[in-house]
Amino acid sequence: MHPLSVKRLSGSIGESANVLPMSSATKLLLIEDDPSMQAALQRALSRRGMEVLGCTDGRAALAQWTAAQPDVVVLDLSLPGLDGLQVLEQARRQGLTTPVLILTARGTVGDRIIGLNTGADDYLPKPFDLDELEARLRALSRRRPISSTEPGAGVYAAGELRYEKESGAIYHRDRILELTPRELALLQALIVKPGQAVSKEKLFELVFPGETDVQYEAVEVVVYRLRKKIAHTGVTLVTLRGLGYLLKVDAP
Repeated sequence: MHPLSVKRLSGSIGESANVLPMSSATKLLLIEDDPSMQAALQRALSRRGMEVLGCTDGRAALAQWTAAQPDVVVLDLSLPGLDGLQVLEQARRQGLTTPVLILTARGTVGDRIIGLNTGADDYLPKPFDLDELEARLRALSRRRPISSTEPGAGVYAAGELRYEKESGAIYHRDRILELTPRELALLQALIVKPGQAVSKEKLFELVFPGETDVQYEAVEVVVYRLRKKIAHTGVTLVTLRGLGYLLKVDAP
């Protein structure tokens, strides 16, 4: 068997009569540079009710991601052009919040941690079982944001910054603010409550979710970097000793 192949390529891939199809509205962007793997997955997942778009190049993947607005992204790490982690990091900086499952032969604990810290939502090493992949994609697809029909709902503003909760992007005037995933998570938490302090403990949970080997002081590093990036945007990131941090809108 090819080392990057799924465990059940012969016969049963995508052909189980007992598997219920995913919603026909579920759109998947499959970013995979191995032609045989991409063809097999595209065929199998299409049979299970998904609309599968394929891409084999890192740079092209970003453009297709933005244009297609998929519900879920499956991302290989070993890509030409830009590698998978670079694609993911740039996508998150552009405000693309689509749930991402990393699918790769690079399955060490270190690789998984790096991928999750970069902004991935799940990680599945190759070789893998198709049913497990589908189950994980089902779970991720349920995280899709629900659009609000109420005008202006889910939009927060402070100074010259605007946060659109549905897309996850934060804009400075009309341009997306370029932030790392951790900086973005911290600013999102503050901009929904301008003028109100958010504790360091709460910010830690949002910026470093599930990371038990990181100290609370790491939040201060993210605050320091973010403070420089939002200078001259009409807001100031203020430290309140014993209370946490808040966004203060500058006086005109």
